[in-house]
Formats: sequence, structure tokens, C-alpha cells
Amino acid sequence: MNYKEMLERAYKSMPEKTLKKERFEMPTVQSIVQGNRTVFSNFSKIMDLIGRNETHAMKYITKQLATAASIDSGRLILKGVFTQDHLQRILESYLKEFVLCPECGRPDTKLIEQHGIKRLKCSACGAVSSLREQHVF
Repeated sequence: MNYKEMLERAYKSMPEKTLKKERFEMPTVQSIVQGNRTVFSNFSKIMDLIGRNETHAMKYITKQLATAASIDSGRLILKGVFTQDHLQRILESYLKEFVLCPECGRPDTKLIEQHGIKRLKCSACGAVSSLREQHVF
């Protein structure tokens, strides 16, 4: 069997999901400042889109901002004044740490626990990688 035949055979055995070439578009934060609070208005929509638990993401965001927060009607309400750009950077760091596969870059991942250690498992390429932020769980 030559190289091209082996390559075609490998592509045929891969799940169709991994062969697609669409790019993941980073969700955009929509926020407004109300007095001494910042309201992240599309928080629940973004969490649904990326397939992550709202509480987990809230813990990460509040840790990064060193503030308190609550979830109300799909909105994340943060104590303090934060710019939309700052929230966007924190969301992007969350996506890089807990959503995007470090091997293939796809967002088709799940948070799993193996032997007491939290890991990121990719449904597209099958990679399993450790998480740096173990204490966020």
C-alpha cells in the first residue's frame, strides 16, 4: 500500500466532524456598567454556545477579576466597574484554558476527571490534556 492509499484510508476512518474546516468564532462579550456593577448580559448564551457550566465560568471570571458575582436571568452581575475589552480578554483566556483543544484547536471538548485529576478531552481528535487551573473546580 502506498502513502496516498494509506492517507485516504486514514481520512475515511476519521469521524466526519474532524474533517470539517470551519473556524471557531470567539463569542463577543456584551456588557454594560450600572452604577458600581458591571452586567455581562449575554453570559448564559455564551456558556450554552461553548458547552460549559455557568458556575464554573463564573468562578474563573471572579477569580481573575478578584470580585464577587452572581447569575441572574442569564446575566452575570459583577461587583465593580470593568470594561467590555477587559471582560473579553478574560473570556478568551477561559476559552483557551478550558474549551479549546491544545492539540487541534477545536472547541469540541469536555471536562472530565481521571484518577482525581481534571482534564480536557477532545471529541474531535481524541486528545486528553491536563488543566493548569485545577483549583477552579
